[in-house]
Amino acid sequence: MHPPAAAKPAPTPPQRVIAFEVRDYECDMDHVVNNAVYLNYLEHARHKLLESSDLQFGELSRRGISLVVTRIEIDFRASLHSGDAFVVHTVLRRKGRLRLQFEQRIVRRGDERLIANAVVLGTALNAQGRPEIPAALDAALARLVDTANTAPAA
Repeated sequence: MHPPAAAKPAPTPPQRVIAFEVRDYECDMDHVVNNAVYLNYLEHARHKLLESSDLQFGELSRRGISLVVTRIEIDFRASLHSGDAFVVHTVLRRKGRLRLQFEQRIVRRGDERLIANAVVLGTALNAQGRPEIPAALDAALARLVDTANTAPAA
């Protein structure tokens, strides 16, 4: 008999990593980053991911396409403090024809401590305010999507 084949490791999803440093004005009186600021970090990282596929918010808007967030879920694990260096990891997955899911992690540099996990759902709206992902946008998103783990429509 042959020994069982070793399980193949799961493929690493395509992701973008953006580096940041906490600025003093983002902190409260205890020098801890205010919870609302983390949403700005996550948004900036999503924008940078999209820009890596030549998707510019201003240009999309001029074409009558609005990318919108429909839901954010965030779990805080630890706090960032003034001066901390950290990175945001972002993975994009498609959830059906019209929904996008960004899975994001904030990790402090140095000790590699997980600071927060987030799942952000969104879609695109056409000029009439209806969900629509035009073909050109769909093609650009396809270059960013983790195709190994795309979920079927719910």
